[in-house]
Amino acid sequence: MQALRDARPDLELSYLGGARGLEGRLVGARGDLPYDQLLVRSLRTAARDVHLVLDPMRVGLSVPQAWWLLGRRRPAAIFTTGGYLALPLTLAARARGIPTLVWEGNVIPGRSTRAVARVATRIAVSFPPTLDAFPGRSFVSGTPIRSFGGIAREAARERFGIAPDDRLLLVFGGSQAVTTLNSAVFGSLNRLLDRWRLLHVTGESGMGAALVAREQLPASLAERYQPQQFLTDGMADALVAADLVVGRAGSSTCAEVSAVGVASILVPYPHAGSHQRANAAWLGDHGAALVIADQELSADRLASEAERLRDDAMREPMAEAAHRLGRPDAARVIAKELLALADGRPLPSLADEAAA
Repeated sequence: MQALRDARPDLELSYLGGARGLEGRLVGARGDLPYDQLLVRSLRTAARDVHLVLDPMRVGLSVPQAWWLLGRRRPAAIFTTGGYLALPLTLAARARGIPTLVWEGNVIPGRSTRAVARVATRIAVSFPPTLDAFPGRSFVSGTPIRSFGGIAREAARERFGIAPDDRLLLVFGGSQAVTTLNSAVFGSLNRLLDRWRLLHVTGESGMGAALVAREQLPASLAERYQPQQFLTDGMADALVAADLVVGRAGSSTCAEVSAVGVASILVPYPHAGSHQRANAAWLGDHGAALVIADQELSADRLASEAERLRDDAMREPMAEAAHRLGRPDAARVIAKELLALADGRPLPSLADEAAA
């Protein structure tokens, strides 16, 4: 959204959400962006309950609802990140002749994105291998991420008290099941802190255990351990300051470690259709990350790999490979494509393909 407003400050934007999710609270409650809501919600067909019947009905009912909303808003173009909410929206948009741009953030597209892509105008993807799933209508944009512009590494390290000769290990789990990562950290804490300063984003469930663990450390090690429940406002600084990151392999995490150019140990979330395993493998195959399966991460494995990567000569080639894969301008690329669709102008992605 910010990239669109940067490109065209007078642009009128509105948001369309679903019946279940955070949109109503995060967007609707703000009041600075027109907000509408469809009947459809994320489908969860695995559960054998009444929603197994109601959810497909909601999708069907949302098509005429989306038709009416689009007629009222009259958008010049639509951007969606996929999901089943996008299916009635793109169907209604196609019927009204409104161009749509869908973004897929994982190497392996989800079922809903594959369905939506059949009626979408263009598909932006984060990883080059995903182009094969949408031949002829897709382009690589990267993943829209937070801005790292203007963050100096020296200042970021000072914020966390990291001396020039220290090395900072950042551990965070994003929104996906931090228990495995936290357990490995707690079991290897003394060994990690002997070689690293550790900034550990524990999540709400792990903060109590982290504080107890810090109290049990010798004073010389305790001051090297910084547990944080969340690090929302400081995450950009933390990534810039870090020498090694341990985390999951969601699209945003992969994009951010690449944009910053920092070495990482990626532990893909083992569920959700293997999407994170494929994301991590893309970085791992390019020498940009070390990939450890969730069931293989233990305190001993984490400690030994962190010890090996404490050596700058081992870690820096990984950081350089990550930097080569980075696409920090993804939001701007998507904004340019969307504005061209809205204006009926030649698409930047097609011009780039012709020039390649």
